[in-house]
Order: sequence, then C-alpha cells, then structure tokens
Amino acid sequence: MKTLKDAKPGETVTVARLHGEGPVKRRIMDMGITKGVEILVRKVAPLGDPMELNVRGYELSLRKADAEMIEVV
Repeated sequence: MKTLKDAKPGETVTVARLHGEGPVKRRIMDMGITKGVEILVRKVAPLGDPMELNVRGYELSLRKADAEMIEVV
C-alpha cells in the first residue's frame, strides 16, 4: 500500500482511499482530498514535514502524519 507520504516531489498521484476516523478524516475531506482526486507533490520541507501539495488547483500544506492516512496509486 502506497500512501501520500511515500510520494516524491514532482510526482502526481491519485487518491485511492482515505483511512482515519471521524474528525481527522472529515478535515482531510474538507481540504478537497477525496477519492479519485489527483494530487501533485510540489515539495517537501528539508526535515520532511510538512509537504506542499497542489490539490484541485490550490496550494495545500499537509503534515506527514495526515499524509500517511491517504492511500494513493
């Protein structure tokens, strides 16, 4: 299983599934990250946290802990 955390800068991935419970999952979905959405990994901070993403045409920063809950293909 590949998660968003494993994606490299410059890579475009598609969301396959969201893991997580209740409010955490809801927050991720509210950011526009839902099944079938393409995500471009723009860059990753020097220490690895956070990741800068391009989702649905806007910029988004996401912590690695949250990125681990997003299964991608």
